[in-house]
Amino acid sequence: MLLASMTGFARAQGSTGSYGWAWELKSVNAKGLDLRLRLPQGWDVVEIPARAAISRSLARGAVSATLTVDRSGAQPVVKVNEDVLAALVDTIRKVAKRVDASPPGLDGILGLRGVIEIVDTEESPDERRKAEGAIIKSFEQALAELAAMRQGEGNALARVLNEHVTKIAKLTAAAEACPARTPEAIRARLTEQVKALAATGEKFDPDRLHQEAVLLAAKADIREELDRLSAHVEAVRKLLADGGQVGRKLDFLAQELHRESNTLCAKANDISLVSIGLDLKAAVEQFREQVQNLE
Repeated sequence: MLLASMTGFARAQGSTGSYGWAWELKSVNAKGLDLRLRLPQGWDVVEIPARAAISRSLARGAVSATLTVDRSGAQPVVKVNEDVLAALVDTIRKVAKRVDASPPGLDGILGLRGVIEIVDTEESPDERRKAEGAIIKSFEQALAELAAMRQGEGNALARVLNEHVTKIAKLTAAAEACPARTPEAIRARLTEQVKALAATGEKFDPDRLHQEAVLLAAKADIREELDRLSAHVEAVRKLLADGGQVGRKLDFLAQELHRESNTLCAKANDISLVSIGLDLKAAVEQFREQVQNLE
């Protein structure tokens, strides 16, 4: 399976009868799947199918879907609000009996708010249902384009992540082969430290000094960290090869790589090993940043 990014964009538009519409879909990073639909008033019927389609196609990401609909070609109809007009005429008659004034003209009455209404031609139920079905199908097409773009981004990310993993593996191997890790090198450093202490003229218990030397040597041993780093690298490579929705798992492994590289640096007692550890931490952080974009 292919990897997929959580970022993408898609647009689809169409028309049927007197209806025209356009969908615009955007997707960015998120911990889970978050869908925000912006629909025109009266088009809530498309929400449930749209959410169901999103859930089938995507696993993670904040997805924003906006629908715009317009109705063209429908002839406007002028309607007189009979109730408002009747109430208005009745009021005019009553006022005329009490006030000496010229009666209002027809243009004045019709110009009052609420008397005249201009509306579109009434919708045909069949035409409306046809438009709703076409809009839902158009959303599915836009969603397919969004998913394809996310997969294209995912392929590019896979190449970058593999490069970072290769660098992490090389640095792990470099730490493994670092001359500072050899027993001889550790013994030489401990010998120098003992000589420096002896030169101070202080008296030391040989047995206690031996115990402290063994403890220091054990603390400097990074065998377990190197083994875990190698195991994590292999796990990452397998996930990248398998593909699919592996973003969460890779994020967990990135945290583990970060923890082991930190521990390696903390235990390093030689400048050459510290340098390798710092480079390793930088490579792990770059890997971790890129993993945040994966579904």
